[in-house]
Amino acid sequence: MAPSIQAASVVNCHEIVTKADGSNTVQVAAGGVDTSEKFAPSVWGDFFVTYVPPISQRSEDWMRERAEQLKGQVRQAFKGSKDAMTGADALTYVDTLERLGIDNHFREEIEEALSLVHVEQVETDGSNSLHITALKFRLLRQHGLWASEDVFDKFREDQGSFSESVGGDPRGLLSLYNAAHMATPGEVALDDAISFARGHLEAIKGNVGSPIAEQISRALDIPLPRFTRRIETMHYIDEYEQEGVYDGMLLELSRLNFNLIRILHLKELKDLSLWWRDLYETVKLPYARDRMVEIYFWTCGMLHEEEYSRARILFAKVFGMVSLLDDTFDVHATLEECHKLNEAMQRWDENEVSILPEYLHMLYIKTLGNFKEFEDALEPNHKYRMAYIKKAYKLSSEYYLREAVLSSKKYRPSFKEHEEISIMTSGLPMLTLVTLMGYGDVASQEVFEWVDRVPGMVRAGSQVTRFLNDMSSYKVYMFFLNLQGIYVGKQNKHKFAY
Repeated sequence: MAPSIQAASVVNCHEIVTKADGSNTVQVAAGGVDTSEKFAPSVWGDFFVTYVPPISQRSEDWMRERAEQLKGQVRQAFKGSKDAMTGADALTYVDTLERLGIDNHFREEIEEALSLVHVEQVETDGSNSLHITALKFRLLRQHGLWASEDVFDKFREDQGSFSESVGGDPRGLLSLYNAAHMATPGEVALDDAISFARGHLEAIKGNVGSPIAEQISRALDIPLPRFTRRIETMHYIDEYEQEGVYDGMLLELSRLNFNLIRILHLKELKDLSLWWRDLYETVKLPYARDRMVEIYFWTCGMLHEEEYSRARILFAKVFGMVSLLDDTFDVHATLEECHKLNEAMQRWDENEVSILPEYLHMLYIKTLGNFKEFEDALEPNHKYRMAYIKKAYKLSSEYYLREAVLSSKKYRPSFKEHEEISIMTSGLPMLTLVTLMGYGDVASQEVFEWVDRVPGMVRAGSQVTRFLNDMSSYKVYMFFLNLQGIYVGKQNKHKFAY
């Protein structure tokens, strides 16, 4: 089952459980029998179809023209001060560009600045500053340049623990906490750094002013390297001018850029909502989740810049098709229907619609038709990409069927068995390919071949996605059982943990 942040109003359980009054009840698992479940309806409805944003004081054309002027001025300022910039200056400037959400306009300048810092061709003053040291470490690793964890040794005591003298440096602790989340497996020193920094940040967060108090709270919730860039920009635009010394030119550009992207996002979301409404009404699958706004949020979390508009739209549409397929296997189709649906998907031929129950005819026809439209939207030299997407979609169907078979047999798989199946049903291996589909020439066929093999990076991402989803599901199960007055003994709690 692909992950969702939208919980079902009824939860499937695999076991007979005992209610508080002593009676027994059976909740039948999905994938074998129609449970007649209803997912909670989307809270958005047609909001983004009918939404009209407030009229801006400036036209979109004016904002674009002004933004282009500012980009040129920032680029000139960057180049003009390059020789005078210290490493600390360069790192701070790059960090500001990224948090203001305008770094994509200055990729070459940022790459050059960080390369010079990396090879230490510019002086990194503030080398005794925990903030600058941690900032350098984080930015270099984020941009694929190696930085050793040993750089933090100078802030440790002889016995290896961090010196309490840095415990009163809020900015340094925050930077250390964020930087340490760029750790690779086995870097125990960075795990220690997270524990040290978190403990001190928790202790001081109520005694510091704005904007660092808000930044600490956000980081303790979700560290900066894992935070959604677009949301960080929304916060930081308001915080930047409170930093003391700020660049008004960067702030103006950031505000213009943010509003221009918001205009585009609203247009895309309206178009996608209309597309989804038409699809939803055509396939007539009332049991399926209405997820387009949720899906689009996911999409913007990965690719929010204007240049990735087509990639966002293609991703959201394919994800929507995957969601319909997932819900059909998971909460509605009988086991026989699951087998037939998978058989039709593997054959990928409209003539095979006759083997399906009538209620799935339009889903099958629209799936094949939409995938043809997705392919038509690609440039001639990129059409090969759809072969990988179709292959991954068919593979997802196979794994959804495997889940349904296991569920119908009430078979409790081992952790390893569950992991192997659920990595694929998480949807991430396929959606990684879909993300690349809308890119230009950046993604070569070799990249598609690599992702198609589900390499370690994709597998690890799938594990994180699946385990987080499973932990959330477990909490929902237990909440539902408590709500219904159902008692689950200690010996049975593990039965709901997968």
